[in-house]
Amino acid sequence: MFSDFRSRLRQQPAKSGSRGDEADGKAATFEEGLAWEQCAPTETYETRTQLSPVEAEWRERIYQQLLKVMDLSLLDSLEPADAARQIRDICQRLLDDHSAPVSASSRQLIIKQITDEVLGLGPLEPLLADRSVSDILVNGYASVYVERFGKLQKTDVRFRDDQHLLNIIDRIVSSLGRRIDESSPLVDARLKDGSRVNAIIPPLAIDGPSMSIRRFAVDLLSSDSLVEMGTLTPGIALMLKAIVRGRLNVLVSGGTGTGKTTMLNVLSSFIPHNERIVTIEDSAELQLQQPHVVRLETRPSNIEGRGEVNQRELVRNSLRMRPDRIVIGEVRGAEALDMLTAMNTGHDGSLTTIHANTPRDALGRIENMVSMTGATFPIKALRQQIASAIDVVVQLERQEDGKRRLVSVQEINGMEGDIITMTEIFAFERRGIGEKGEVLGDYRPTGMVPGFREELAKRGIELPLNLFRPEWMEAV
Repeated sequence: MFSDFRSRLRQQPAKSGSRGDEADGKAATFEEGLAWEQCAPTETYETRTQLSPVEAEWRERIYQQLLKVMDLSLLDSLEPADAARQIRDICQRLLDDHSAPVSASSRQLIIKQITDEVLGLGPLEPLLADRSVSDILVNGYASVYVERFGKLQKTDVRFRDDQHLLNIIDRIVSSLGRRIDESSPLVDARLKDGSRVNAIIPPLAIDGPSMSIRRFAVDLLSSDSLVEMGTLTPGIALMLKAIVRGRLNVLVSGGTGTGKTTMLNVLSSFIPHNERIVTIEDSAELQLQQPHVVRLETRPSNIEGRGEVNQRELVRNSLRMRPDRIVIGEVRGAEALDMLTAMNTGHDGSLTTIHANTPRDALGRIENMVSMTGATFPIKALRQQIASAIDVVVQLERQEDGKRRLVSVQEINGMEGDIITMTEIFAFERRGIGEKGEVLGDYRPTGMVPGFREELAKRGIELPLNLFRPEWMEAV
């Protein structure tokens, strides 16, 4: 269809000489296709851990002999370093005894892969060792992708077969007292470093076992780091610090992988060290540096289907723990009602995140979550509670160039009729796409002075007025 369309455009006659040159140029453009139609080049992430068929055969032979000569059940009683050293020594001796026809460097790689297989996550260990990898996506035993710097890349990593991948998944979940089988074919788990794991197996996964790992951030990011990365500006960072210090309730909104937890970590770093903080999460990811922090985490049901403790119960319990601040990793269900109650009953300065594409959608999602509780609020009363509970909505977005940016900061003013009114204070204005695919744009104040500026001033937190003035106002 597209080729026919281009052919018709090329057949249109030119009216004059200069017009003819222009028409020829357009015809060439349509012949070759427009720039935005071109697919982005794919880059393979090379781990350089692949073995030749002969080396892979020797790895399997040595691995099987290791299982015969070594009691792997005793490894649990050893320190990881001692266990790894014993495995390396036995593998080296077995390779020497069989005079394996492989080079010294290949021997080291074979020993490393066997050690990873016994003590770690097998072929995934090179990816876990790379700090630039933020997500590991296993689509099957022969298809593994990673996300690096906001971009997806195919890797050269592969498992032997479906059973090999299933063994690695089972090792992850069994260490947490969970199970995965045909009767329970999907599971959420966590690695020792805090990384989140989701696994799903047949019959739900049609093409074989699938697993995704969201890496746990080892390096703590500060507001200065986010400024350097282009996520926000120094002016926005100053305002966010004032908002947190002034005990305003903040909702961080964004899609999956937009950096909501990172932003929550940065915002929580502004909380004074003399306050008691209670954090509530599905999977513990927050890294608060204050000395007085109580960390709570939900618990899934056990094999018998009992013992589950959800976020709503933890939020209710936290109110009895005398918190100065409550930080909820993410609201995703009925706990939204208890969060609103807490924010409206003296627990000012609370922080949380939510999955939504715009600040207005975030408020709508909270309405939907409250309705999950079965509470029959009049819609106006519910929106009044939301408007009085939440003061600021921070919207994040992951854009085409892989960068995560703060695209909007909005203040909730109150109610007009049945509608919650909001005022945008800062926004990221896009101009287009650069030659290298980078998103072009600027962070600009909208010119609206937030109502909380005066409230913060009463608490001794002064924000300069020109922080909210756009350039065209300064020129007047």
